[in-house]
Formats: sequence, structure tokens, C-alpha cells
Amino acid sequence: MCSEDVRLNASNTVGTPAPGTLLVDTSRNNRVGEFRGAAGLYWSLRPVGGGRGWEVEPRNVRPALPIERLRARANARSRGEVL
Repeated sequence: MCSEDVRLNASNTVGTPAPGTLLVDTSRNNRVGEFRGAAGLYWSLRPVGGGRGWEVEPRNVRPALPIERLRARANARSRGEVL
């Protein structure tokens, strides 16, 4: 399972979440996305369950709350994107 909280792994720099961490993009109506990596000055996120990703400035993200993680996974599952 993907990491549930913003946490670092050995290859990440300070402040960068581990790949798979669920974050909320506050610049896009609190859209929940899975952290994929850093791309220059931006972080790459993608929808839970897959799909077209997007880039966001790190200042516009926050860790997803437990209810937001649950809701994002349930929505992806209802769309048939997650088993």
C-alpha cells in the first residue's frame, strides 16, 4: 500500500514526500493526488487510481487528512480505477 502520511525515504531531500504519498492540491479545489516526484520547481501529482497527472508548486500542497485519503480511494474504486 502507498504511504499514508507525508514522510521521507532515504533518497528524498528534506521536505519532499515519499512517492505514493497522498497530498491535497489547494490550488485546484482541494484535489487529492498521489505524489510522483519532483520536476524542477514543481511536484508531479496524479489522481488516485491512475490517470493524467499534473504539476503543482509545493507551497500549494498539504498532506491529505485521513478522511480525504479514504474518500479519494473510495471514489477511485467506485469508478473502477482501483480494485
